[in-house]
Amino acid sequence: MLSTGARCGVRRTIKRAVVPLAFTAILLAAAPSAVATFPGHNGLIAFHSQTTAGTQIFTVPPNGHDLRQITHVAGDAISADWSPDGRRLAFEIDTPDSAEVAVMDADGSHLVTLPGIGLFNGDPSFTPDGERLVYGFFDGEHGGIASMTLGGGDQRVILSNDFVEDPNVSPDGRTMSVTCQQDPDVLQALCTLPAAGGALTALTPFTAEVGAKSDWAPDGHQLVFTDHADLPNPGDSANVAVVGPDGTGEQLLTQFSGGDTNAFAGSYSPDGHWIVLRLEDHGRFGLYRIRPDGTHLRAILPLSDFAPRFIDWGPRADNDARRDGDG
Repeated sequence: MLSTGARCGVRRTIKRAVVPLAFTAILLAAAPSAVATFPGHNGLIAFHSQTTAGTQIFTVPPNGHDLRQITHVAGDAISADWSPDGRRLAFEIDTPDSAEVAVMDADGSHLVTLPGIGLFNGDPSFTPDGERLVYGFFDGEHGGIASMTLGGGDQRVILSNDFVEDPNVSPDGRTMSVTCQQDPDVLQALCTLPAAGGALTALTPFTAEVGAKSDWAPDGHQLVFTDHADLPNPGDSANVAVVGPDGTGEQLLTQFSGGDTNAFAGSYSPDGHWIVLRLEDHGRFGLYRIRPDGTHLRAILPLSDFAPRFIDWGPRADNDARRDGDG
């Protein structure tokens, strides 16, 4: 499903509703638990961007050279997530009447679509063992989070809840992060739950207006997210932030204000040394990276009219000869 500013598919349908008060009470009462980036050498960065033939998925090395469009689907190819071995990508294909989970090789070949349990299925991400996908579904009345094998079998409902999106399993496989909606596009929090299902825990307040894309650090000790992603108030700027999996240590890594310059979180690099993000500056867009302590903001793709969205930095596959760039 699409990240902030480019909503469609399941997310667009679900966000018409309002969270019941009982859901809010569950989030506030739950105790903290004890699309993730998996440890490895830094490989290609994947994202989706608008083209003249719909939204498509692109890859680029972290040095910014050799930008490639790797999908040419009818409809929109969005929300790419790397497999733990860097050889495959899971993503969502949206058309006016459907949303489907798809998997392909890292170069865009061998694309297959997978059956889900809903009329709309999307936002897929790999589990740490690389053997399953977790994804969001909506059946026309109700939605939630489910999982399946890479072939589309063994469907399991993890969470029945219309107001969550962007499921990502922690590197240790025990916890899942989601974006929780109290008032869609306005009041959203970063939440966690046990990976097998259970109570939701809010790591941030709903007033943080957390964006749809978040990510686990490779060591599982931190998550990155976008603070004030939906810009509901004039003069607000979106900023990249981090927080611990127990809700402590929240910190803004970027400090933009005024509304004309914004930063939207993508993911950690597999070596854990960088966070990749989209920078927006007065209507222009760039692919940037920053250290997890908020220093050394650097351009990968400089500001232009080309907007990278839902960014995921993958591990280098064993047979990938393209170099990391400086890491």
